[in-house]
Amino acid sequence: MAVVPVLFTLARVRGWRVLGLGQAAPGWVPSSSVVTEGREPVLPAVQAKERNDESIEIKRARLLYESRKRGMLENCILLSLFAKEHLHRMTEKQLNLYDRLINEPSNDWDIYYWATEARPAPEVFENEVMALLRDFTKNRNREQRLRAPDLEYLLEEPR
Repeated sequence: MAVVPVLFTLARVRGWRVLGLGQAAPGWVPSSSVVTEGREPVLPAVQAKERNDESIEIKRARLLYESRKRGMLENCILLSLFAKEHLHRMTEKQLNLYDRLINEPSNDWDIYYWATEARPAPEVFENEVMALLRDFTKNRNREQRLRAPDLEYLLEEPR
């Protein structure tokens, strides 16, 4: 299987611009511009880009990918299992709320703390999807959640 065509297809679906060597991405911020308050670095908030031109199937596929590829293992496991369980049943409105939840905060730890209720979520993220994620995080069925799910479930019919 050729990796390069798959990467270019993924880049097209995600709306990425493929850059040549030596080119910087627009909006790229060098690490020296990180603002520090005390010991914890504070990154500027990122506004998630609305994608009105993508079909609901493409949106689900993108959100599945973005749920699996996080900046920290805890969210990779939590969000990929949540996506496996809920993405196929979500309405377009819920998909948009989930998209905003996983793409707007600049720090993955924030999402983790909100989902586990260690910290309160900002009002803008308090919605039905956050409630679903919090309920899923409680793991009432006591499932063993040690790794992200294998991708074979994508070939199965949704439950």
